[in-house]
Amino acid sequence: MKIIIAGAGETGTHLAKMLSREGQQITLLDEDNMKLLQMNALLHIETVVGPTTSIHCLKEAGVDMTDLFIAVTPYESENMTACLLAAKLGAKKTIARIDNSEYLSQDYKSMFAEMGISSLIYPEMLAAMEVINALKATWLREYMSFENDIMILGGIKIRDHAAIIHKPLNSGYFDHSRYRIVAIKRNNETIIPKGSDEILTSDLVYFITTPENLDFVRKESGKELYEVNNIMIMGGSRISERIAECIPDYMRVKLFEIDKGKAHRLGEKLNNVLVINGDGRDVELLKEEDIEEMNAFVALTDNSETNILACSVAKRFGIMKTIAEVENMEYIPMAESLDVGAVLNKKLLTASTIYQFTINANVSNVKCLTNVEAMAVEFVAKEGSKFTKTSVKNLNLPDNVNIGGLVRNGEGIIVNGNTTIQADDHVIIFCMISAMPSLESFF
Repeated sequence: MKIIIAGAGETGTHLAKMLSREGQQITLLDEDNMKLLQMNALLHIETVVGPTTSIHCLKEAGVDMTDLFIAVTPYESENMTACLLAAKLGAKKTIARIDNSEYLSQDYKSMFAEMGISSLIYPEMLAAMEVINALKATWLREYMSFENDIMILGGIKIRDHAAIIHKPLNSGYFDHSRYRIVAIKRNNETIIPKGSDEILTSDLVYFITTPENLDFVRKESGKELYEVNNIMIMGGSRISERIAECIPDYMRVKLFEIDKGKAHRLGEKLNNVLVINGDGRDVELLKEEDIEEMNAFVALTDNSETNILACSVAKRFGIMKTIAEVENMEYIPMAESLDVGAVLNKKLLTASTIYQFTINANVSNVKCLTNVEAMAVEFVAKEGSKFTKTSVKNLNLPDNVNIGGLVRNGEGIIVNGNTTIQADDHVIIFCMISAMPSLESFF
């Protein structure tokens, strides 16, 4: 697939790295020649120097032969203009990163399609929904639902009192249909487990289950159930605003914003949130605002280090649920080592959404997971495909692939070796990113 990425910022370069590893034909377009030179040194991709809205540069990039045009510069109007021009010049599909949640309304979808914009991506809204899901699933490090919560993917940090530690997966202990372990993160290594693997203390374990079995998984992993209803948010970002718009009524929020003008504006705009003009890193201020009574602390400033350290301080006050926005990918291991509860990264959320457009199979959901170099993918099995011709244990799947569960006729089913996938099943697969090209042929 020929793909043009307009914008060599953090999101664009992350997408270029991710997609080029799969052998996609990538062209990166940006005005910053130095950024493009750096990417050329790292990856085997084409680059074009120039404005993303230049017709000449778009033609030079080969837009007329492009299957997918992705505009992810920091500027909404530039992205939309670039997509409009790309579509008129022959690009088959276009995706624009936006800043305005109003554009996501279904009422405007056909209007943007007529303009040549196939899809709109609003990273801040994706991030806000991720935070709200994390606040609902308090004992999980990561949460993803499939088919309106019929199946759930969760990530758990395992402590030494968990019932599942030191039990090989083929020991018989896990021979049930209540959940399936699909991946393990251990010492910065991602493991797609085999039968002889076992769970160790401090592992980050990913599992697939159904809602009715979620509490069973919690007990097996030794986690405490608690509800979040009092929340502190540090940083009046656009993510914070979107959270305030979507958060359930039973959750009460105190929002710290250090900029006086911004705090005043947010206070007038967000009726359901108490906005405090102050530094969320100020321990005395946190005490004055009753941090000990909070159930969750969410750090959403534009500084990854600040967010990680603020969550670490909140942990010392006894707050069980902490969430840090960490946009610098290199700092994610630091957040894990300091036991930050959940890590938020807009680049990965955006990449997950865009990635669906690059897969030549019927994919309804993708998530690039924050803490591991792997993804969860929901495929729809086609009549006559390899997946439907034999049981799972005889499929000879690529390495680093694990089928966790499926949804059939509205029912969630945990997959085992004897399961046979049927046409139209929604199959949930956990795999390393490198395994995706060889996996697509099975569907």
